[in-house]
Amino acid sequence: MKLSDFDYNLPEDLIAQYPLTSRAEARLLVVDRTSGAITHDVFRNIGRYLPPHSLIVVNNSKVIPARLLGKKLRTGGRVEVFLLREIDPCHFEAMLRPLKKIQEGEVLEFPGGIRCTLVDRAKRIVRFADRDVLKKLEKIGHIPLPPYIKRPDEPLDQEYYQTVYARRPGSVASPTAGLHFTKPLIASLKRAGHRFAQVTLHVNYGTFKPVETENIVDHPMHEEHYVITPAVAANIKSAKQIGRNVVAVGTTSCRTLEAYARTGKLADATRLFLYPGQDFRVVDVLITNFHLPRSTLLMLVSAFGGLKLIRKAYAEAIREKYRFYSYGDAMIIR
Repeated sequence: MKLSDFDYNLPEDLIAQYPLTSRAEARLLVVDRTSGAITHDVFRNIGRYLPPHSLIVVNNSKVIPARLLGKKLRTGGRVEVFLLREIDPCHFEAMLRPLKKIQEGEVLEFPGGIRCTLVDRAKRIVRFADRDVLKKLEKIGHIPLPPYIKRPDEPLDQEYYQTVYARRPGSVASPTAGLHFTKPLIASLKRAGHRFAQVTLHVNYGTFKPVETENIVDHPMHEEHYVITPAVAANIKSAKQIGRNVVAVGTTSCRTLEAYARTGKLADATRLFLYPGQDFRVVDVLITNFHLPRSTLLMLVSAFGGLKLIRKAYAEAIREKYRFYSYGDAMIIR
């Protein structure tokens, strides 16, 4: 597999900068793997394209307001700290700006009197004095919008960059395929006989990192932590035994399910990299947004739908002016 196989040109005006206020009114590209047919609809009609009595698996990870804007206590110079991963309640791996001007041992101060210290410059580890810092981020932190959204975060992002079922804080990017679901839509799918199950995979900033190796299998895949409860694992096992289709909402749910299928571990840090030629042991249907060129997410989708068909689908979406990326439209591959 060559890196160029996963490249495409996207007009900049198709990158969604704001969410739709009516989540389920996003457009839906329907891709049929058997016939190769590609059709168009809206997300509120997703039930038309789901196999009867599916098990729909969603990622309940919640985006934390991980961007902190403050100052150096010593000089008053401006700083930004982007929390990437919680090591323990006080220590976090982070991106710091401007890193070159922040010394190891330097104290940084943020609104509300919150302070942290850069304790390991090489590994970019900061230590907070307050063990409840994650709770306080709700008041002082900023939603970490992706780099292709060219605007500061706004109050509306507090609501629209979270799924309606987000429960477990830990992600620095939203599992965006789930953004299209509303509580009434979920209720209607349940009435139609579908079941929902929740897993947790905390999305880290590595999800935006483009693949840079020409041979994609040489790419060092980023690590993400997932959790599946014993009850959900039992539901997945039962679904596969009785022939009930498993629908993954998003690449994060898909990656969680497929990592679990390979290891049997209910909680783990996975580096699973799914690209064309690999099999899917649990997932039968994938709901996803449109992904960046040369990204591991596009490679996962191409593995599931077939590279030729996904390239055709993306060309169709661009031709029909679909909205792309986190706040963009959706695709179902069945």
